Amino acid sequence: MAGSTVEPKRSAAAVAPSGAAAGYRPSRTLPFVAEFRRQASRRRTQLALGFMVLLPLIILIAFQFDSGDDDNGGGEFGSLVSFATSGGLNFTLFSIFVSASFLLVVVVALFCGDTVASEASWGSLRYLLAVPVPRARLLAVKLLVALTYSALALVLLAGTALLIGTLRYGWSPLRSTVAAQLEPGEGLLRLLAVLGYLAVVLLVVAGLAFLLSVTTDAALGAVGGAVLLWILSSILDQITALGAIRSFLPTHYSNAWLGLLSTPVQTDDIVRGAVSAICYATLFWGLAFWRFTRKDITS
Repeated sequence: MAGSTVEPKRSAAAVAPSGAAAGYRPSRTLPFVAEFRRQASRRRTQLALGFMVLLPLIILIAFQFDSGDDDNGGGEFGSLVSFATSGGLNFTLFSIFVSASFLLVVVVALFCGDTVASEASWGSLRYLLAVPVPRARLLAVKLLVALTYSALALVLLAGTALLIGTLRYGWSPLRSTVAAQLEPGEGLLRLLAVLGYLAVVLLVVAGLAFLLSVTTDAALGAVGGAVLLWILSSILDQITALGAIRSFLPTHYSNAWLGLLSTPVQTDDIVRGAVSAICYATLFWGLAFWRFTRKDITS
């Protein structure tokens, strides 16, 4: 018809009903594999995992310089040193013992405390969100990747120690100061249980470091803060004057894995420690998500 105008059709594929661009799927942004590869290419990841492999080798070499001195130190774990060279399982147990109280804490804090804060310090965090990656998804993927690398570090440490310890000292029963001798098969299961409990306890460090990571732009502050607070909790746990308050400290049950080596297995403190760690970690992660989804990202 003369004089009439025809309104051009709007492309139905251009905009989704929600207003987002067609084809946009929040669940497909920042895939786990992509973030895993990004973190794998970082020098701190390579050095941390490499040191987990190197540490058992250093311990093994150090044992070759044994002067025959029987004084292995006192304390609850002192005599573990004398058992370390009696078999691969015992060497693995010793490697876990010397690493659990500090080294593993630092490594977990490094992976979980550096993951967000480093992006903020580089100024790349806002560009990730501009892709756009939903904030909750970005945080969830980074947390999962950090926990995966933390678990990988624990497995590498124990696996390397078991391999080289068995090659050097043989496949012998597991011995400890709190239990009778355990056959290799049962001893291996006990070691796996120890690793599982340590992984649960270290969730507290992971949660605290992750919370600090979304709070500050300084990765060193997040990592160091988590380690220092863990050490502070350990110091307070030694003060008997605090009484029942000590049982609420996150480090109070950190050594409860000894119960897995006793005969019979002592599980009371292990259950309490696992529940305490999960509660603390959940609280810290919840605060991290709450903080990150509401803060202004300027870096």
